[in-house]
Amino acid sequence: MQVEINKEFITNLEQLIAAGNNRELPALFEEMHPADVAEILEELNFDNALFIIKLLDAEKTSEILTELDDDTREKVLKGLSSEEIAKEIDELNSDDAADIIGELSEKQKEEVISQIEDVEHAKDIVDLLRYDEDTAGGLMGKELIKVNENWSNLRCVKEMRKQAADYDKVHTIYVVDDNDVLMGRLSLKSLLTTSTKTPIRDIYNPNITSIPVEEKDEEVAKTMQKYDLFVVPVVDEMNRLVGQITIDDVVDVIKEEADKDYQMAAGITEDVVADDSILQLTKARLPWLVLGLFGGLGAAYIMGGFEEALEKHKILFFFTPLIAAMAGNVGVQSSAIIVQGLANNNIKGSLWNRLMKEIGLSLVNGLILALLVVAYGAFQGFDLTVNYAIASSLIIVIIIAALIGTFVPIILDKKGIDPALATGPFITTSNDIFGILIYFWIAKMMLGF
Repeated sequence: MQVEINKEFITNLEQLIAAGNNRELPALFEEMHPADVAEILEELNFDNALFIIKLLDAEKTSEILTELDDDTREKVLKGLSSEEIAKEIDELNSDDAADIIGELSEKQKEEVISQIEDVEHAKDIVDLLRYDEDTAGGLMGKELIKVNENWSNLRCVKEMRKQAADYDKVHTIYVVDDNDVLMGRLSLKSLLTTSTKTPIRDIYNPNITSIPVEEKDEEVAKTMQKYDLFVVPVVDEMNRLVGQITIDDVVDVIKEEADKDYQMAAGITEDVVADDSILQLTKARLPWLVLGLFGGLGAAYIMGGFEEALEKHKILFFFTPLIAAMAGNVGVQSSAIIVQGLANNNIKGSLWNRLMKEIGLSLVNGLILALLVVAYGAFQGFDLTVNYAIASSLIIVIIIAALIGTFVPIILDKKGIDPALATGPFITTSNDIFGILIYFWIAKMMLGF
């Protein structure tokens, strides 16, 4: 059931909580989607949110916890005892449970795990906690259906019924050998259309894409996107089936990566949100601002070295912001395209061909923009030599900026550094400095000062 979450709804809810209406409140949330409940809780103060969490049954609140943003969930978990958290964990799939337990202190982790009633579930969670959160092992869940290749069709159905009884969703059926080595997958159609005595090894499909357990989460996302998969099995170094990753987990990875790249491009070095403290926001923003400050000081120093030129040709000063802006804009455009291409594995061909293409593209753009500058200069009655000097500088600056914006991300990627660092303030600042230096150097050559 969808609800309209507005100020009036929140006010009425707060009144019910204040009145201690423990009968009406559970009924209000009963048919509501966990994501909607999570959104409502984020609008309430902490005490009221915690009151709702403790009022609802664990089956409902366990799903709500997974939908809360990280900061709100952290606060809620601090307000719950280890026993209460364990009850929530019991209702969750292993991957979601591991994510929540991973946010706790080491002491509380042990307390919560020791109080989980389902021993097998607890073992699965402990197993998942061994993996880094940014790997396939950290993304996967242990809930899956697997059958042995040596089983008959009839036995397969019986065993699947036992396994499926514990799971809400069955995504696919995996086929393994006696050592749990992944052999392939079994389609429901093959299972239903063959004799009950037929061995599974005769009907399963060996063509299956799997992911190594230590694979980085970004690579997992790329693989699932490439092959259009909604679920993918995870195997260890011996190709034994250890879990599976579903599309909802990968969507979270894609979103987090997009958010990170966006913040990097904006010059924010840490994962922060608008509601974080001033100290946290300062730590995230200040490093790139300092870089921009030094870049500006560098540009001012360069201009100081051409003081004579500015005295003789004052018009050059007025075009300095134009040169710096064009250099920064072209660099950001080029780097953004390359970073996107690297993220999507679309960067193909030799570096030489890309170099020629980028030079050709920037030359065309530079010539068009330079002609507009020349036309403006002619309209304003500028000296012809000065006009040509500004236009020539603009062309060279655009070419250099495009090359920097293109190849810096590629070089960073080859060195194992996130190429998103090359966008935003880094490219803008570096191109500002190079742009101004080239501008005055060319002007000096053409105007003879």
